[in-house]
Amino acid sequence: GKTTTIKMLCGLVPPTTGKVSLAGFSDNLRDSALRARIGYMSQKFTLYDDLTILENLQFYSGVYGIPRHRRKDKIDWVLATCGLEDQRDLLTGSLPGGWKQRVAFGASVMHEPEVLFLDEPTSGVDPLARRQFWRLIEEFARSGTAVLVTTHYLEEAEHCNRLGLMVAGEVVVEGTPGELKAQQPGQLVEVVSADVRSSARVLKEKLAPWRVSVFGDRLHVVLDEPREYPQVRSLLEAAGVEVRSVHPIAFSLEDAFIGIVQRAERAER
Repeated sequence: GKTTTIKMLCGLVPPTTGKVSLAGFSDNLRDSALRARIGYMSQKFTLYDDLTILENLQFYSGVYGIPRHRRKDKIDWVLATCGLEDQRDLLTGSLPGGWKQRVAFGASVMHEPEVLFLDEPTSGVDPLARRQFWRLIEEFARSGTAVLVTTHYLEEAEHCNRLGLMVAGEVVVEGTPGELKAQQPGQLVEVVSADVRSSARVLKEKLAPWRVSVFGDRLHVVLDEPREYPQVRSLLEAAGVEVRSVHPIAFSLEDAFIGIVQRAERAER
């Protein structure tokens, strides 16, 4: 649903119902005046592997209609902004994923769009490249560009000032990261035991599967009331599981997302 939504907002796919309004346009999202105001970076980095970085940027400067007399300055600005000045003559096909990502981003912002769509831009790149890329995104957001990002990485979503979480193609909740975490019902507790698998099995049987999530070597368990958390220790000890600690914790964005998805799925049954 995320990619389809971005394609609808960019005017690439018509909505089956409802209405899309973007930057003051709603009737014709293919209008050239609107296209000049938006940038789009797709999941698959639409670059030409047999061209150099510089040649790819030269091509996209023409695609975005940048006047010829301004193209060199724009390309130099992109190379500097994305940290590509020393790589400009490298073949794009020989670049690692993180560098290709920067080239694709540079191509999408060359015309300095007011609205920028990034569809899972950090998919398939290493953690360091992801962190560096988010610094780029934040720089553009601070400069006044409206940025809409789709991602599977919830730690990345923490960078955003507003989120919409999708389940089965529908936005089920919206808000700031802080709001979404604060809105979660009940109390979250973290369980550390000698056997995380046995602990998960016992608690899923005694409580409910949706309440229990495995996070590495520990469990997160959602309870209805804070006063219920000593019950978790009792259930595990009664089953012969060695419990090392049980304590209440704040909801992370990942905990909130799991809870939202599970409640949405239960509501459909």
